[in-house]
Amino acid sequence: MSFASGWRASFRRMARKATVRHLLVALVVMGLVLSFSAIHAGWSPMHRWNRAIGDASLVLIAVSVGIGPLARLWRPAMPLIPFRREMGIHGCLLAVVHAVIILVGWVEWDLMRLFGFEWHPDLLTYVMLQQGFGLSNAIGIAALILTSVLAATSSDAAIRRLGLSGWKFLQMGVLPLWWLTVAHVGYFLFLHFLSFHRATPEPNPLQYWFVGLVVLVLGLRSTAYLRTISAKGASAPRRKEPDHETI
Repeated sequence: MSFASGWRASFRRMARKATVRHLLVALVVMGLVLSFSAIHAGWSPMHRWNRAIGDASLVLIAVSVGIGPLARLWRPAMPLIPFRREMGIHGCLLAVVHAVIILVGWVEWDLMRLFGFEWHPDLLTYVMLQQGFGLSNAIGIAALILTSVLAATSSDAAIRRLGLSGWKFLQMGVLPLWWLTVAHVGYFLFLHFLSFHRATPEPNPLQYWFVGLVVLVLGLRSTAYLRTISAKGASAPRRKEPDHETI
């Protein structure tokens, strides 16, 4: 047995244990958050950690969505498939922390501000100030609700309770979750700081890494889909030609 095959066998044995998978993903999470916080070191503490945790959540969701197609295209990635569940759960936990930081540090528990409204002291009412901010946060809330549902049902007990078909139907929500997350993150990376009435800050250094990640996930899923339907088409039995002879 070669070293590579022995390592893969050991990795598969470890991956069967949920505790080991959670521990390994937690180490990945720690590395991602610390790395992103270093990239945003010049920002205020609230925005620094808010973005670092949100970026780490995005990466975990991307990996969770991309592992399946990758394994279909490249068999050595098959041992990573069991990690999709833990990636999704930890991505959800990070998203919750990200949302709490926004509520506490950015909008200060004022839910009207969360949706783009600000208190006008002269009019004594809330006025719409940041339409994009409110819409993006509404998208983010929808993504948070969806990822919470998916994380809550990411267990063998949920499969038994819902039935395999019902569980699979629910877990198909991972794709809407991915695109809601892309829309939410894309707004803050490219649009939020373009207001005419304030200075435009330096571009976020992760802008084009984000674009590359989205293109990579889309490419993996599209290629895997095309290969799947091509394989099914090749293996499908040919239909018999109709008999045109007279009776």
